[in-house]
Amino acid sequence: MRRVAPILLAAVMATPAAAQGPLLNGLFADHAVVQRDRPLPVFGAARPGEAVTVTLGGKSATAAAGPDGAWRVDLPALAAGGPYTLEARAASGASQTVADVLVGDVWLCSGQSNMELPVERGNNSWSEIRSAADDGLRMAYVDHADSRAARADFIKPPSWKAARPDAVGSFSAACYYMARELRKTDKTPLGLVHASWGGSAIEAWLSPAALRKAGDYDNDIATLQLSLKDRPAADRRWGETIKAWWSLRHNGADGGPWRGDGAWTAAPQGLGVWEGWGVPALADFNGMVWFDTSVTLTAAQAQAHAKGGAASLEIGMVDEVDTTFVNGVGVGSTSGAGTVRVYPVAAGTLKAGANRIVVSALDTYANGGMYGDAARALVLADGTRIPLTAWRYQVEPKTTGEPPRAPWDTLSGVSTLYNGMLAPMGPYAFKGFAWYQGESNTGRPQTYQALLRELLAERRVGQAADMPALVVQLANYGKPQLAPEESGWAQLREAQRVAVAKDGRAALAVITDIGDPSDIHPTNKQDVGKRLARGARRLAGQAVTTGPSPVSARRVGDAVEVRFEQVAERLATRGSDKAIGFELCDAASCRFADARVEGDKAVVAIPAGMSPSKARFAWADAPTFNVFDMAGLPLGPFEIAVGP
Repeated sequence: MRRVAPILLAAVMATPAAAQGPLLNGLFADHAVVQRDRPLPVFGAARPGEAVTVTLGGKSATAAAGPDGAWRVDLPALAAGGPYTLEARAASGASQTVADVLVGDVWLCSGQSNMELPVERGNNSWSEIRSAADDGLRMAYVDHADSRAARADFIKPPSWKAARPDAVGSFSAACYYMARELRKTDKTPLGLVHASWGGSAIEAWLSPAALRKAGDYDNDIATLQLSLKDRPAADRRWGETIKAWWSLRHNGADGGPWRGDGAWTAAPQGLGVWEGWGVPALADFNGMVWFDTSVTLTAAQAQAHAKGGAASLEIGMVDEVDTTFVNGVGVGSTSGAGTVRVYPVAAGTLKAGANRIVVSALDTYANGGMYGDAARALVLADGTRIPLTAWRYQVEPKTTGEPPRAPWDTLSGVSTLYNGMLAPMGPYAFKGFAWYQGESNTGRPQTYQALLRELLAERRVGQAADMPALVVQLANYGKPQLAPEESGWAQLREAQRVAVAKDGRAALAVITDIGDPSDIHPTNKQDVGKRLARGARRLAGQAVTTGPSPVSARRVGDAVEVRFEQVAERLATRGSDKAIGFELCDAASCRFADARVEGDKAVVAIPAGMSPSKARFAWADAPTFNVFDMAGLPLGPFEIAVGP
């Protein structure tokens, strides 16, 4: 997926607002919607120890700010209604008033680019935008922000806007269409808080505590936390991580490109994106390329540096992720194609004579390389600039795979978006949570089920224990399937399906029939919203189904019978009396299998000579299939063990 240039934030723990700032957290703003029918947390910042009284809808409560200035009151539950005025008043006389507040249901929508895709980029956008007119549907957009530590409030407070033409176009299409569908049958005021970032991995949206529960993230978390106290030490530690990764992928080789090892080729003067070099192997290359140069220091310059003289390395822009070394020591790692890299070089790193500078540049989309007009140089404490010229390069083999990302990487690090975009929401009360993400994790689907489980659990902390969660399964995208094969996309869809099935208070929106195999951002978000709304209604106890899902598979004679739940009336095939998309697998291989559907089951014929151990369906990046129920919902992708 294309990665958006990040906003790099200072790696400091944010503190509550000063007394002269707003008393209320940024989500409490004009036109907000707050959650009905449960005690309502209202919170913010004041002077330490200061009493703050909050009033809303005839209810009031008082609390004292803690030593850090943070305060919270819990108002008695309010029924749906409004508009009301929310007022916070401190003992010092400071006050804040929020007008036109509705009490209703509030949903948090989050994920990556497909959740972020706005109404204006979707199907029928001209008509959809101009027909928006619902004052009871309010929307708040959380600006992009990453952080190395959890923030207490937003960099830029969100603004709430009613669903009207001037607001709907730029808002999340999937989130908006879900809410619009819900409003068709329930006129309760509805609030949407949207916090997404295109290209983001799920790990960036989880707190360190949740990541520890999900898997082995201790090293990344420790490195991230080290960066808050000692950035050069964290950079050195991360450099060692990259070196260990490289060595592991090269059969334990001693040394590597950071030491000048390997076969180097002179790079064009001025560098620039490698697709423009005229080198056939790089004309359409996505992957890692190592760059190398050296600078010479006098003994006096090296001695001054060793005694604590500051130095910095300016290497310009890199598309899109770099890890940079000086004399084999990591000095920095940044993601974002549009960001100029300037790295501090700690005392003692440089030496008299030749000093080797190596940059690993990882590109995953479109152009890659070191580019831009910025002059590349090593800058010494006395202002001396030593130009970085005569660059060489070597291409990392594709077989090595992608390197790990630095834990502070905006989109693929650990907790960076949780810290910058979710943590500032504090205990704001939500009705439910909608999640639309996964494309950036298809290269490592084996970890996704545990990560999604912890994401849903964490979003419920401080909320109702049974808060509904809605998950959009990945759409169909990629090359057509010509034979049974393994697929990271299929494996990730299965992780989503299993995590949702085990959750008990979650629903899955299957969309493998409405994607676009040639576009990772399918524009039919109206149907995505409708399927999310179906999930919300089912979890609210309404008699609706959310699409066929497998329950069991067992061998019956020369066939495997797969039974399904959540089937509207019965299963049906389109365009053929045969059910297309089924496979049976044994220990050796998977094979396409003839199948038919009967009521709520599929009967899959066992190919000659096979003793199947599992059945699967629509198992491909962009699967071809024709099985639906009578509500028009597709049979979703799955893999299931075959019992006796």
